[in-house]
Amino acid sequence: MKFLIPILVVMMVSITNAVTAQNTKTITVTVVNATSDTGEIGFALYNKDNFMGKPIEGKRSEIVDGKSTVVFENVPSGVYAVTCYHDKNNNNKMDFSSNGMPLEDYGASNNVMAFAPPTFENAKFTLKDEDLKLEIKF
Repeated sequence: MKFLIPILVVMMVSITNAVTAQNTKTITVTVVNATSDTGEIGFALYNKDNFMGKPIEGKRSEIVDGKSTVVFENVPSGVYAVTCYHDKNNNNKMDFSSNGMPLEDYGASNNVMAFAPPTFENAKFTLKDEDLKLEIKF
């Protein structure tokens, strides 16, 4: 009897993990037009509640021939947005001039380019039943 309970717990955890893995997808994001291969691209995955705050997940990727790709894995279905920036000097932050203008290139999902920071409404997309691939242009 004392062996039965741990075995049941292990089985329940295994089944839960298998079901969770089946209900999640991947989001592959590629920046296709970085102006140089210097530095890295920083990517952030958001939902509406945390947009431009602490991301659900952040990743960094090297740049090769002007392209940089990351994969966000095990993402549940929902509405999300991705932002990214070219960290040319590898200081792990986006740099701004004294007047507040960005000194490094940036972009967001859906490639809406406005003379303002990205908004969730412009950058949002829906992750449903299939893995998703996004291209972002600076």
